[in-house]
Amino acid sequence: MLQELLGKTTIESWQLASTGSVWYFRRMNGSEHLLQLFRDKKAFLEGHFLLSSGLHSPNYMQCALILQYPEIASELGSSLAKKLSRADVVLSPAMGGIIIGHEVARALNVRFLFCERENGIFRLRRGFEIAPDEKVVVVEDVVTTGKSTRETIGVAEQAGARVIGVGSIVDRSLEPPEFPGTFHSLLRLPLTVYEASDCPLCSQNIPVVKPGSRKQ
Repeated sequence: MLQELLGKTTIESWQLASTGSVWYFRRMNGSEHLLQLFRDKKAFLEGHFLLSSGLHSPNYMQCALILQYPEIASELGSSLAKKLSRADVVLSPAMGGIIIGHEVARALNVRFLFCERENGIFRLRRGFEIAPDEKVVVVEDVVTTGKSTRETIGVAEQAGARVIGVGSIVDRSLEPPEFPGTFHSLLRLPLTVYEASDCPLCSQNIPVVKPGSRKQ
């Protein structure tokens, strides 16, 4: 079970490694197992990608490809929930944060809401409401610059709620972002990003792919 791989060492938690000519088995930690899961599900992509932040990158973490499996989504949500403080509401940005946010809320046994862009601005729709002074945790699939996370935090704060923490499956930021409360991820994986105006992949005329959900 993925829960076992993320939470403790099992008989399957071994990897063949080497030091020079010497080969040996070593224990893999939870983050290594999760990265291997991304690779196994072909969710760790390589190429030339336009991120939702507007930055370019040679890598993309397509969480949807692992979250399409309900058992995996449930266990990732449970693992992330254990790292977060108890809240009244879990709030996620659409679209990427919806599945993992729902699974974290299920594990915490609290309400789950998501915000959507309307005229380019995140808002609560569909009759969703957050009461003043409710405690909120914001949950994302991937954090790169933290832009959409901060916008989601703003939605909660505008409602008078208190954001007590942020969680994500993957933190691919080059420098740990600053959010209200604590920030936890299941996988810390800083990945290269470029400004669009200074992208070596563009200079090589490598076609850019936009795999995310945000309209630029």
